[in-house]
Amino acid sequence: MQLIPAIDIMDGSAVRLSQGLYDSKKVYASDPLEIAKQFEAAGIKRLHLVDLDGAKGKGIVNLHVLERLASHTSLVIDFGGGIKKTEDLQAAFDAGASMVTCGSIAVKNPSLVRSWIKRFGSNRLILGADARDGLIQCSGWLESSNLEVGAFIDSYRNDGLDMVICTDISKDGMLQGPSLDLYRRLLGSRPTLRLIASGGVASLQDLKELKQAGLYGAIIGKALYEGRISLDELRRFGEEQDAG
Repeated sequence: MQLIPAIDIMDGSAVRLSQGLYDSKKVYASDPLEIAKQFEAAGIKRLHLVDLDGAKGKGIVNLHVLERLASHTSLVIDFGGGIKKTEDLQAAFDAGASMVTCGSIAVKNPSLVRSWIKRFGSNRLILGADARDGLIQCSGWLESSNLEVGAFIDSYRNDGLDMVICTDISKDGMLQGPSLDLYRRLLGSRPTLRLIASGGVASLQDLKELKQAGLYGAIIGKALYEGRISLDELRRFGEEQDAG
């Protein structure tokens, strides 16, 4: 299972929200590069970078942060937030993103995302399936849809896109454990789905349970920033996985 620390960006700073509420913002670092370098020094290979300003706006806002992190670390970065048109997607790749997460745009303009799958390849795109009460949310989690999360995922699997970051918004930033029931249900009928858990991870035990459930990856955010999981513990957990 891939271990993927997260950095969420607002106004150029590294922040965390609770349940996606923008007024719950807590700033952890004015320079996100400092955090990214700490991740890299601990042997972390992947990074989930989210432009929160872009997610609720009309395009990418914090592209300069992506450029800095990509040019000053060797982290494999997946980037999301503010991807509204092909030019945004290309800009993110040009700035150093290895992969781009398509969330709101996949809800609102599926034909455009399907054209990106054909043009850029499914391995460079990740489907962002952010859900509350089993229904997909978009626009920085400020808008609801009537799309059921499993059906939404299946609609893109038919086009070859099978890497999915699934966030249970009710769990995000709450440090109360991930949505294991949701993930088990999704994987039960989709065993080959490359499903990445996001939201709620609070301990190494949570990571162990996600691995046992067959998750392809797990995103770790507030648990790292609040000291619930140390970078050293995360490194050792990754080494134990490799050895096992």
